Amino acid sequence: MSKQRVLPRFSVGVGDRFAHQAKAQLAACIQAAEAGVDVIPVWNKSNREHTIIGTEPSQTRAAADAAVKSLGWEKPYFLDADHISLKTVERFLEPCDFFTLDVAEEIGKPARPEDVEAFLAAHPELLGSVSIPRIAEPFKTDAVFVRGVANKFLAAVKDAGKIYRLLVERKGEGNFVPEISMDETDLPQTPVELLIILAAIADERIPIQTIAPKFTGRFNKGVDYVGDVTQFSKEFEEDLATIEFAIKRYGLPENLKLSVHSGSDKFSIYKSIHDAVIKFNAGVHVKTAGTTWLEEIIGLAEAGGGGLEIAKEVYREAYAHAEELCKPYATVIDIDHARLPSPEVVQAWTSEQFTSALRHDQSNPAYNPSFRQLLHVGFKVAAKMGDRYLRALEANHEIVARNVTTNLYERHIRPIFLGK
Repeated sequence: MSKQRVLPRFSVGVGDRFAHQAKAQLAACIQAAEAGVDVIPVWNKSNREHTIIGTEPSQTRAAADAAVKSLGWEKPYFLDADHISLKTVERFLEPCDFFTLDVAEEIGKPARPEDVEAFLAAHPELLGSVSIPRIAEPFKTDAVFVRGVANKFLAAVKDAGKIYRLLVERKGEGNFVPEISMDETDLPQTPVELLIILAAIADERIPIQTIAPKFTGRFNKGVDYVGDVTQFSKEFEEDLATIEFAIKRYGLPENLKLSVHSGSDKFSIYKSIHDAVIKFNAGVHVKTAGTTWLEEIIGLAEAGGGGLEIAKEVYREAYAHAEELCKPYATVIDIDHARLPSPEVVQAWTSEQFTSALRHDQSNPAYNPSFRQLLHVGFKVAAKMGDRYLRALEANHEIVARNVTTNLYERHIRPIFLGK
């Protein structure tokens, strides 16, 4: 496979919905470098978010480039066309150099029978006893099993191939990092299922540098992981072993690594990720996504005055339109509406009361995950405020930036990449 633009070992996906925090986010990566580890920023913003906010990917690119220039960052950095399909890729082609190929709609759609049979004929090594080094027991498979897995995922891989070839045609081979997202499916992939998927990706000649499988447990937006951490650790290590094996067996890129589409703030699994990555001498890409938007609201609330009033107004409108705001995110939020304070109660809160309910500090008894999740999906409210919201960010730049940098470095980068 041809050499691609290379994504380094450790990278972090950072969302910046209103394109005002790129410097504050990059400052966290600079802190990581000073602490002895290179963590490469990958700015990501989905088509849905651009559409809701009324922005273009070119604006995200401009913000990232300006931050890099301003802070003198000389290491690589990327802009991710987050979860694109053939329908949505056009606006991302020029500014982006990292493409998350979203094939969720195709997962589970029956593949063409002739494609399944051709795959089976091409991969006799996947039948019978399949041994993956560093996984204790071999996996027992047969034609019925492999055919079933191929039938579930092959159409999705073929779709990814179409998107990839369009990107090559338009951007040129080697000029971007391809990632495939397989996390939006019903059950976690077993190691042998992941191996089958990787074999299909290699057949399709997509030189992916990261893959996002599905893991056990709930990965809700903006709150901690809900699930069995021991089981997650086992799955994560087995996925690393499978990738290591697939690189050698199928000629996939040597820097291929796991991508954790975390939905943000999965603090309880960060140690597992760190320990496994060190054990396997592997890389990892972790998306922190929209927590930056929440840190903006925390910063505004902390600033008091007009900033606190805007934070309260965002909550009031989000509360009033909760059903509409939550609908697109129904599979990745769990809000207990009985735990949502009324807007009247919140209107009387001090800065400290608001930030204590919102900031992801599980040791604080005032922390309210339902309040946090509703505000997480409430960025549409701020978008409707337009310049008034952006002016508030600019007026309170220092306090907002401090929250963004501290959150990204202390709560994400340090535990994942430094193990501290």
